[in-house]
Amino acid sequence: MAERFETLVLHGTCKVKGNIKSKAAPIYQTSAFTFGDLDELEGFYHGEGNYLYSRVGNPNTDELGAAVAALEGAPAGVAASSGLSAILAGILAVAKNGDHIVAAEDVYGGSYHMLKAELSGLGIETTFVSFKDLKSIEGAITEKTKLLYTESITNPFLRVENVEEVVKIAKKHGIYTLVDNTFATPYHCRLFLEGVDLVAHSATKYIGGHSDVTAGVIVGGAELIDKARARIVNLGLNLSPFEAWLTCRGLKTLALRMKAQSENAKELAESLRDNRNVRKVYYPFERGEKGYGAVVTVELGQEVDIHRFFRSLGWVKIVPTLAGVVTSVSHPLKTSHRALPPEAQEELGITMSVVRISVGIENSGDIIGQFDKAIEMALI
Repeated sequence: MAERFETLVLHGTCKVKGNIKSKAAPIYQTSAFTFGDLDELEGFYHGEGNYLYSRVGNPNTDELGAAVAALEGAPAGVAASSGLSAILAGILAVAKNGDHIVAAEDVYGGSYHMLKAELSGLGIETTFVSFKDLKSIEGAITEKTKLLYTESITNPFLRVENVEEVVKIAKKHGIYTLVDNTFATPYHCRLFLEGVDLVAHSATKYIGGHSDVTAGVIVGGAELIDKARARIVNLGLNLSPFEAWLTCRGLKTLALRMKAQSENAKELAESLRDNRNVRKVYYPFERGEKGYGAVVTVELGQEVDIHRFFRSLGWVKIVPTLAGVVTSVSHPLKTSHRALPPEAQEELGITMSVVRISVGIENSGDIIGQFDKAIEMALI
């Protein structure tokens, strides 16, 4: 297989077996698969057949898991019903009741809530620390710790994780690493090749790329992915065939989309950095040969009325999520990080003035002009 990403993203998918050689993968929109007799049915349970019931496995979901795994350089991958489902399956592949997780304090709000509230109810405790301070990571590890959890680029302030050092700490203590690579995507960094045990994606975002699916993928070594797959099957976290097919179709343009969106994002970030009514711009400038992501977060100045700003955005859409090919904005305090305790919001700096921008593929001049106009119209 070709090694260059732009080729691999198009040709690194599963090859559907059969006599009908369709250029595009067919949609296996079926709840179950048929058998000729009881011997053939029994053969499935002995590894002689591929598919039984779509919750257990389906060619479309298998294609998606394998395709993202190939892009990350991982041996195996499995699709799930959402990014959180994929993260949950990865966590439960390595942790159980009585175990402990050390997580970055600045992760996505949904992940924070799942770790702090939902998993705590299952007897899996999480300690949140600043991953900027490597000593604080080591200081939080106990004999019960099984996993270090973080994001390659954090949400919403776009801190680029020091993955190499996180992996070193985990290996030193004999524990696993799980990193959410949603913001960066394999286009910007291939985390499994950097030593991360499990890599998660909210495929709803850039993997699918067109804001028309909800999906997740977890990739890693074959043994861990087998365990994650079992959690997906047994907890009903599976993805539907049609959404898997749509996600695979969107995946084929990942390189083109991320190149354009990352270039636009950097131009917008540079422009906003020069705007006297923007207090601070968060963007990982100069952090990668191909840019470093399509999200820009800003803290607006005190002279900008936040409500008027959101009402002045024109064709820029207000949404509670990110990615897709059109530029959109969200308000972390009121959406993605709403579930965080007020003290955590304050400590992280998530205030009314913080706006997260998901940059699309429009003309960069039009994007910059629209934000300049919205800021100008929102001045008090």
